[in-house]
Amino acid sequence: MKKTVFIIVLLLVITSPGLNGCNPGLQNEDANVIVTDLLGREVSIPTTVTRVVAIGPGALRLYVYAGNLDYVVGVEQIEAERPTGRPYLLAHPELANLPVIGQGGPNNATDPEKILLIEPDVILSTYVVDMAAADELQAKTGIPVVAISYGYAGFGITNLAGPEVPESLLLIGRVIGDETRAQAAVAFLQQVLQDLDERTIDIPEEDRPSVYVGGLGSKGTHGIESTQGDYSLLNVIHAKNMVDETGVSGSIMIDKEKLLVWDPDFIFIDQGGWAAIVEDYQKNPVYYESLSAVQNGRVYSQLPYNYYNTNIDTAIADAYYLGKILYPIAFADIDPSEKADEIYLALLGQPVCAQMAADFGGFSELSLGDS
Repeated sequence: MKKTVFIIVLLLVITSPGLNGCNPGLQNEDANVIVTDLLGREVSIPTTVTRVVAIGPGALRLYVYAGNLDYVVGVEQIEAERPTGRPYLLAHPELANLPVIGQGGPNNATDPEKILLIEPDVILSTYVVDMAAADELQAKTGIPVVAISYGYAGFGITNLAGPEVPESLLLIGRVIGDETRAQAAVAFLQQVLQDLDERTIDIPEEDRPSVYVGGLGSKGTHGIESTQGDYSLLNVIHAKNMVDETGVSGSIMIDKEKLLVWDPDFIFIDQGGWAAIVEDYQKNPVYYESLSAVQNGRVYSQLPYNYYNTNIDTAIADAYYLGKILYPIAFADIDPSEKADEIYLALLGQPVCAQMAADFGGFSELSLGDS
């Protein structure tokens, strides 16, 4: 149901007159045009934009999905560092060589002086969470600030539950005067989410095994007890998440004994937390060996997808892998690594699954005893 609602919302976003070339809200103002950003601000931008910076968690990623990379003239320091876990930088390492325009990071303020040095036409930002902050940055720099957004503050495909991501992608296209990539990205996201939904929505309840996902990152890496309720990657394939019994939505640290009570059929481990789980196993192997999923060889990996906001591409690739393991008949035609590269290619222009696998271990069955 959640995905059906999303698909309807997404189609409305794509066809909305406020987001296409006939947009009545896109007004001429001499040499400028006016766009409405994700905060509802009307922002006057140059008619021709060829110099862009994208600042804040996930801003550059969204730009890579939707924009012309030749227009990017500077990046935050965090984007110039080792790109492990960020497929958009693996696909486009040249971005790390651009001038640094500030430290970056979720808790660091922007650096207006460094931004001014490279004279961008527009600043795209996920930092600015209200009109006052956006107006302040615009006043300090004299450069138009256009707010974009991931929407819901959760992680994974949950970020696509509302219209903010597709609206942001299409807005990026409008800002640079070319919506070709943005429209393709939005259409692709709609297609894969609809595909995941249709493959799994009619599977009978009795054929849905119970699942637990552990080792999920939440302000750092954690062990087996770190998980999520209302977990988007399981929701999109209509899986039976044992954590939903708690009524909690989002990140939760469970009592480890609760996992023994649930004793799920399958356990997936986010590879970001794998090292912590291996260390814990070595201290207390009896606990882990008491779990049916461990006894039956039903412990599997998923690629970590949270780094400076959500790598939507990796999250979708993970959802296909989870589906492949839980419902092998429904996903019989899917090779998870090939599907991951299809997703990376569509959104990033490069297949980077092999590098992600080299960095984290890839999609595989996991054996704690062999670690």
